[in-house]
Amino acid sequence: MSGDYNTHKNQQPHVSYAGTKVDLDKYALFVDGVTSDPSKDYQSFLKSLSALDGEGSNIHRLLTAAVGISAEGGEFMEIVKKMVFQGKPWNHDNREHLVIELGDVMWYVMQACAALNVTLDEVIEGNVEKLKKRYPGGDFDVHYSENRKEGDR
Repeated sequence: MSGDYNTHKNQQPHVSYAGTKVDLDKYALFVDGVTSDPSKDYQSFLKSLSALDGEGSNIHRLLTAAVGISAEGGEFMEIVKKMVFQGKPWNHDNREHLVIELGDVMWYVMQACAALNVTLDEVIEGNVEKLKKRYPGGDFDVHYSENRKEGDR
C-alpha cells in the first residue's frame, strides 16, 4: 500500500494481485500441498534427519550452523538497517555492536567448518578460486555478476 498510515488504517487487510483479492484459504491449501513432508510432519522430519546423519552429514551441527548464521546475520543487518533507514548514528558503540554480532556469525561459521570438516582457510581459498573464475580480469564487472557461467554459484 502507498500513502500514509491514516489513509489505510481502517481498511481490511488483504493480499492483492492484479486488482483482485486472493482467497487466502485456497492459498493456504496450495502452500500446504507444495510443502515437503519433513517441513510439516515431525516423524518425517526425524526420518530426514536420521537419513542425513546416516550418510555422515553431521546434520545436527550443520543445522545449528545454518540457523545461527541466518539469525546472527539478521541481527547484524538489523543494526545496519537502523543506521541507514532510521537514523541510528555511526558511533563507537554501534560499531562495537556490529563487531560483536560479526563475532557471533563467525562462531556459527566455525560450526559449519567443523560439520564439513574443512578449515576456514579452505573455505576462503575456494571462494577466491570461484571469484577468479567469475571475474577473469580481476575486477568486478556487472556483466559477469549478472551473467554467470554454468556451475557458477
